[in-house]
This record gives sequence, structure tokens and C-alpha cells, in this order.
Amino acid sequence: MRTLFSIIFSAVAFAAFAQSPAPVTQKIGYADWDRIFSAMPEFKQIDAELKAHRAQLETQMDSKQKDLEAKYKAFQGLAATTPDAIRADKQREIEQLNESLQKFTQDAQTSLQTKQNALMEPVFTKVGKAIEETAKENGFSFIINPQLLQGGDILLYSDDKFDISPLVLKKLGVTEKPATATKP
Repeated sequence: MRTLFSIIFSAVAFAAFAQSPAPVTQKIGYADWDRIFSAMPEFKQIDAELKAHRAQLETQMDSKQKDLEAKYKAFQGLAATTPDAIRADKQREIEQLNESLQKFTQDAQTSLQTKQNALMEPVFTKVGKAIEETAKENGFSFIINPQLLQGGDILLYSDDKFDISPLVLKKLGVTEKPATATKP
């Protein structure tokens, strides 16, 4: 009886296993952006350009700061007999210089970020394409970024066959509009 039960159980288990679809293997890898970028020839050039740009901005900022400090010292050194109109004029000048310095500081940060983005964009594109090609050539389903810096992407490559978005939209009863080509 026990043997008959074992045979029946084995047959049912085998039949169930045989009817289930074959599991899809997924190969997951990661790409260390810092390692890749620092090994690229573009790294030194981009780094040098950013340092030069930063130094130029800092020189201008230091000059503006020194000018503000000199005007402030001169203002503090005004004689007590200096007319109020001249004092008010000098104080307005100092306030304007201070506002100008603050605006320059903000503009300098924006300029540096813009410069960095402009220099890095071609490198991001080049590395992204290389990651995608490498993933496809080596049968990877997903490539992740192990180091998230400054809000970077966690998923660098994914095989579209694992995208469940259409299934989720179907479950929600939403019909997706066809994608339209955008002009760059």
C-alpha cells in the first residue's frame, strides 16, 4: 500500500512539474560607476576643466569679497562728523555689494553644476551604451548600480521582457497610449 501511494504521489508530482512552464533564468550584474569613470581617459580632462572653472569662479568671488570688506572698513572708519547722506549712500553701496556677492555665489554654483553636467553628459551616454551592449552580449537581465550618489539611477540596464508595466496597467484597467516620437 505504501509503495502504491509513493508511485501515485511521484506520478502526480512529475505530471505537475512537467506541465509548469520552464523557469526563466535571470542574470543580474552590477557596474561600479566610480571605477569605470576613473579609469576612462576623459576623467582627467573633465576633472582638470572643472578645477580650472572652479578656481576662476573662486578668484572672482575672493575679489568681490575683498572689495566688500574694504568698503565696509572704510565705512566703519568714517568720521563721526560725516553727514548722514554720505553715510546712507555708503551703507547702500555696501548692501548692494553684499547682495551682488550672494547672487554671484549662487550663480557660480549653478555655473559649476551646468559645466559639470555638460562635460559629463557625453560620458554618461558612452558608459550607458557600453553597459547596455555588455549586458546584452553576456546575457544579463539586469545591471544595477551598487553606489547611489547624488540620486543616481539604481537600475542601469533591464531587459524589456521583464517589464511588467503592461500587466499592471491591464490590472488597473488602463489603456496605454502609444508612444510618440519626440524630436531632440
